[in-house]
Amino acid sequence: MLRLSGDHRVGGEVKAPPDKSISHRAIILSLISGEGRLANLSRAIDVGRSLELARALGAGIEGNDVVYIRRGAFREPSRPLFAGNSGTTVRLFVGLLAALPFFSILYGDRSLSRRPMKRVVEPLRSMGARIDGRGEGERLPLAIRGGGLKGVEYELPVPSAQVKSALLIAGLLAEGETVVRERTPSRDHTERLLELCGAQLKRKDGQIELLPSDLQQLDLRVPGDFSSAAYLLALGLLKGKVKVRDVGLNPTRTGLLRVLRRMGAELEVNEKGGEPEPIGDITATASRLKAVAVGEEMVPCLIDEIPLLAVLSTQAEGETRITGARELRFKESDRIRAIVLELRKMGADIEELEDGLVIRGPTRLKGAILRAHGDHRLALSLVVASLAAEGESQLLGDSWIAISYPEFLEHLKCLLK
Repeated sequence: MLRLSGDHRVGGEVKAPPDKSISHRAIILSLISGEGRLANLSRAIDVGRSLELARALGAGIEGNDVVYIRRGAFREPSRPLFAGNSGTTVRLFVGLLAALPFFSILYGDRSLSRRPMKRVVEPLRSMGARIDGRGEGERLPLAIRGGGLKGVEYELPVPSAQVKSALLIAGLLAEGETVVRERTPSRDHTERLLELCGAQLKRKDGQIELLPSDLQQLDLRVPGDFSSAAYLLALGLLKGKVKVRDVGLNPTRTGLLRVLRRMGAELEVNEKGGEPEPIGDITATASRLKAVAVGEEMVPCLIDEIPLLAVLSTQAEGETRITGARELRFKESDRIRAIVLELRKMGADIEELEDGLVIRGPTRLKGAILRAHGDHRLALSLVVASLAAEGESQLLGDSWIAISYPEFLEHLKCLLK
């Protein structure tokens, strides 16, 4: 249990933790190429699951500040592969395992076992993958007899970087061309890393074309994680001034910045270049926020930050309406319902929609006993809410924070005044 008081101001600067999404992808593409040199790899528990699966498939992994991944032949795993709580791990690895000519089983913890898998299983089956699971492949565990895949043309019915990435990973090892179309852009880290590794990939007008490719060694310094930095920046907007250094500024990830600017947030972004991902420093200063509407077209580039946006919206003047975000109901928790339940305990005027939220503010939040619902994003958002509230809050389930941001409490301690 974590005790938090709203009596603090915040100020100072920290370096952003390594990007979790990019770390997962870098591990898998290093595994496929046979060799990778990864600096600043995320220490998140979720990323550790991907490293464990890479080892089980025959990779040698060593190093600390720089992690080296080397693989000879792929090895059939001798036991079922445990993905823990990591949806990214399981969905990206099912793309790889579907292409490898042996048998494997993927499973996860109780939370991950409830999450939908058919959205990735069905398009892989259309490539020839043989995948069985609970509910005809809707739930873990998944049993995979891999190999013999053929490229397909597939249009994503719902924007999903995980499904897109699974298809591209499978397409690297399939016969013929794989074409993926998306009506709304989702985060493009996989495409950027594939281009860095020399894959035969073309992108134009929402279409990605990939031919089977032998990848070059991946040599990468992982940029800072924008989604993690967002919690610290939110504290700056509410309680003082915070600078976060070396943050990834990929435009398919930073929709929250665009929304916050519309809300009147005082944000300074100093871009510093970077390849394959742009990076920079972001400074957030206490601001008077106003309500905005966030529609379906914005959701893919801020999906992970919507619970945090709900917290910020309790302090904004007017009615904030977020729609087109039904995907939040299928994360580690039902994030729409969970954030409503917890913020109402604090006195927030917040309403649950089928596909989003309505928040009316500003509201003086009060300390309360809060639950993380087994969800790292919810836990981090509730820390921000607690530090913006009057009195003391108690957060049950704070250990979930380490799933994505194990450095968070250390960074927070540096900023509290």
